[in-house]
Amino acid sequence: MTGKGSAPHTFEMAAAENPILELRKLTRRFGGLTAVGDLSFEVYPGTIHGLIGPNGAGKTTTFNVISGFYAPSTGQVIYRGEDVSGRKTAALAELGLVRTFQGTTLFQEFSVRDNVRLGCHRSARAGFLSRVLGTDGAIEAAANRKTDEILEFFDLAELAEEQALNLPHGHQRALGMAVALAAGPKLLLLDEPFTGMNPEETRRMMALVTQVRARGVTVMLVEHDMQAVMGLCDIITVMNFGTRLTEGTPEEVRRNPAVIEAYLGSAEHVA
Repeated sequence: MTGKGSAPHTFEMAAAENPILELRKLTRRFGGLTAVGDLSFEVYPGTIHGLIGPNGAGKTTTFNVISGFYAPSTGQVIYRGEDVSGRKTAALAELGLVRTFQGTTLFQEFSVRDNVRLGCHRSARAGFLSRVLGTDGAIEAAANRKTDEILEFFDLAELAEEQALNLPHGHQRALGMAVALAAGPKLLLLDEPFTGMNPEETRRMMALVTQVRARGVTVMLVEHDMQAVMGLCDIITVMNFGTRLTEGTPEEVRRNPAVIEAYLGSAEHVA
């Protein structure tokens, strides 16, 4: 009952734990438009959870509400048993709920190393300015060690001094995830991590996502690449018209007639 990217424990074992994230009747309106309506689902620790659906289904809006970019109109976002509805993105990152964006948000003129070092400030007690200026010696040394370890983990060490703007697309997306990992996430939200990638880059990123989960990070992703979704996810929530259409394992979703009609077109598309 698990996806191909399953953790050492089964999904059933993960589901026996308390959810790390729970949406309770979440609704987000923009004027007279309901982008997300009465949406409820749970994400369990140690899983890779996919959120899919056709364009306009409300996936990105849902991510924006979870990550604090928007406040819910009604309903709740429960993270690690605490109601965090409407809290700002920075405050949620301090709690370990970290989100990447569809567009790669990097300091393009900075080196690869400095981008990761700036990510480290979210998980340290030193202030942002003291970290950048290196005025807090002990924390700065720890950040440098953490940066080196993350660069090695993402196979970016040889590019450490390269400006981010000079990286190929796949490496830029990997760097974005490295910056997110530097923030010490417990739940990592990935917004279309495979967009624009060629097959080789996609395979490499899939391996990195699996390795991030192996480090104890729960992963939730919005993605249109069905090969990646089906190959990575333990459980998939399918949205349509702002609501939950269905939820299940990749195999269950793949064969669900409602999903095929609403989104996938035919079962062969995800074979």
